[in-house]
Amino acid sequence: MERWPWPSGGAWLLVAARALLQLLRSDLRLGRPLLAALALLAALDWLCQRLLPPPAALVVLAAAGWIALSRLAHPPRLPVATRAVLITGCDTGFGKETAKKLDAMGFTVLATVLDLSSPGAQELRACCSPRLKLLEMDLTKPEDISRVLEFTKAHTTGTGLWGLVNNAGLNSVVADVELSPVATFRNCMEVNFFGALELTKGLLPLLRHSRGRIVTVGSPAGDMPYPCLAAYGTSKAAVALLMDTFGCELLPWGIKVSVIQPGCFKTESVTNVNLWEKRKQLLLATLPGELLQAYGEDYIEHLHGQFLHSLRMAVPDLSPVVDAIIDALLAAQPRRRYYPGRGLVLMYFIHHYLPEGLRRRFLQNFFISHCLPRALRSGQPGPAPAHDTPQDPNPSLVAAS
Repeated sequence: MERWPWPSGGAWLLVAARALLQLLRSDLRLGRPLLAALALLAALDWLCQRLLPPPAALVVLAAAGWIALSRLAHPPRLPVATRAVLITGCDTGFGKETAKKLDAMGFTVLATVLDLSSPGAQELRACCSPRLKLLEMDLTKPEDISRVLEFTKAHTTGTGLWGLVNNAGLNSVVADVELSPVATFRNCMEVNFFGALELTKGLLPLLRHSRGRIVTVGSPAGDMPYPCLAAYGTSKAAVALLMDTFGCELLPWGIKVSVIQPGCFKTESVTNVNLWEKRKQLLLATLPGELLQAYGEDYIEHLHGQFLHSLRMAVPDLSPVVDAIIDALLAAQPRRRYYPGRGLVLMYFIHHYLPEGLRRRFLQNFFISHCLPRALRSGQPGPAPAHDTPQDPNPSLVAAS
């Protein structure tokens, strides 16, 4: 079989020169991601020389190179100038670190916290400029939201409001759906969905005027069925769909909407073992007797232990999430979704392309692997009827993401 002639050395020099020019024009940083991409392109080049005719090979290489470089290149960003941004949930975690970074970049930051005397609020006062304003807000209290809306309108008359970062979030239970009180679902929806909805709607007149940005911190638990995170995951799924709807409806106004889906990061609210222990004890104390007998206290203890074990993989460096939020605020063409964190590409690939059984097994091995409830174990009696009256806990703990 006659082989197609491969381009001469001079032709390759011309191609290399053009590629180098493109690299110089792009904001690419030499590091492991770029080196890995170049190695993969070299391997692809080797395969193409042996398997494809030159025209097809050039098309494949050009497409692969463009995709790789566009992913690695930092897109052009808008100047900070006098832009103002409102961030919720700045007591801890992503919100606090984003507020500090945006303040250092020159933004006017309006940072909401649950408690103005919290350690996070005190840290922001100590390390940030006078431009940063701290506002107390509980997203379950309409009067707090109204007060923040009025303050924002009054204090952005000169600069306008460029961005809203919906970061505050709540997760107050780690348990099967049947074991999770309905009140926990309502609490998660109040903070993660209805609070974000009310605040976003209230700020839309300012954002329409500035043709600004809406950035919302979601969760992969809203995209796939993480074991024991139904209350949290359903609220995050709802807010992600809401933001997608906003993205379509607000496009004519020039507002761009992004959702950040972070992996497992070591924020204070996630790794507070004492807080999770209190929530577990509250669940055990208020669980109906029939359910406690059917599942067993050791079943709940097992879930709790598995959850705490999974948190050991949490990444302490929060900068990937902070960088994603900043890119969504300042990129000329921000992404609709950002996925900062380790292993998320593999996780979403498994979720979208592998059979259901493998998807379920992966999530169980990655996060929480169930044991059998007491009533299903060999030789155990069935659940006895309950005689006590169940009471739903109504925790008022709101954790900032």
